[in-house]
Amino acid sequence: MIKKIVIGVFLLLAAVPFYAFKIEPNLAIVHRLQLGESSLPKELKVLQLSDIQVSDSYATNRLDKVIRKVNHEKPDIIVFTGDLFDNYAKYQHEQEIIEKLKEMKATIGKFAVWGNHDYGGGAATVYERVMNAANFEVLKNAGETITLTSGKKVFIGGLDDSLLGKPSVTETLAYREKYDYSILLTHEPDVADKFVGTNTQLVLAGHSHGGQVRLPFYQVKNVLAEKYVRGLYELSDQTKLYVNTGLGTTSIHARFCVPPEISVFQLRF
Repeated sequence: MIKKIVIGVFLLLAAVPFYAFKIEPNLAIVHRLQLGESSLPKELKVLQLSDIQVSDSYATNRLDKVIRKVNHEKPDIIVFTGDLFDNYAKYQHEQEIIEKLKEMKATIGKFAVWGNHDYGGGAATVYERVMNAANFEVLKNAGETITLTSGKKVFIGGLDDSLLGKPSVTETLAYREKYDYSILLTHEPDVADKFVGTNTQLVLAGHSHGGQVRLPFYQVKNVLAEKYVRGLYELSDQTKLYVNTGLGTTSIHARFCVPPEISVFQLRF
């Protein structure tokens, strides 16, 4: 009996690293959320991607599964909340990335913001060009008001990266015109509190990787992702924050109990 227990424990200890390094990082889980009163009409479907962090450990062909799942959702808008590259100096493959991101379809448009890794390793010289070539509009302390077929107006704003950029909430919100719903994109989630009190309905962020490795009684956290780590948060003043756990990995290329995520929001307002 003791021998069987020892063998079982050994197999379990061997299986966990295999799962963390080989299985979970290759997943792409779709999380769907309904936001707004159920009695209101469905106005907009927004799909969020974050932290792809292409590298030798997350080659561009890994995006094929993501592309299929994204297009299956038929989103109105796709948003990317930063960190396209992990370390641009070590892994570029710009044209391949452009072609993959181009395959992601949205009926209204695609928007992105800068992440801290999009500034490092020389990525700052190419990030915006790559995203633009893939039909993403990069919002850097800027925004755009979109008129829906219903006549309602949605503002989408994007904050510059809060670690290596020059973020300005005031500058971003200065682009906001008359609107019915306001969505703000930021890479780092802990800065979402700066949008409380600005009549912002939804803030979307990434950066945290959800901790990437989640252990019992211990949560790995990242700078400016210590307060808000993953999932949906109800901030004060009726502002909601969603922290996407990202698709790729960084530092240690493993995930445990925090699978890669595609988040989809059906908005009613």
